[in-house]
Amino acid sequence: MATATRRLFPALLKTLAPAGARGLSTEKAVGVAAVVGSHTAKWMQDTSKKSPMELINEVPPIKVDGRIAVCEGASEGVGLGHPIEYICLDLEAPNVCKYCGLRYVQVHHH
Repeated sequence: MATATRRLFPALLKTLAPAGARGLSTEKAVGVAAVVGSHTAKWMQDTSKKSPMELINEVPPIKVDGRIAVCEGASEGVGLGHPIEYICLDLEAPNVCKYCGLRYVQVHHH
């Protein structure tokens, strides 16, 4: 069985990678990084606009009665949010949604 596998493996590789097909070249990868870097640099120079993190930090922590918060990202509209994230609120500090950065805190009723 091992002999058959060794004999068929090169043929399998040829079917997975057709002739002339190449992966992402270093030149293309460096070019993409340069475009992304220059775009980010231009965006960072405009100090009249707030960064997304600054905007999300202006939203106060959302108070939740239970131990688990459910975040979908969008407050209105269908399909504008992110995958549903269940956030455990057992800690005293606000917990952050890993997708959108909204903060949630548990309201303690005594």
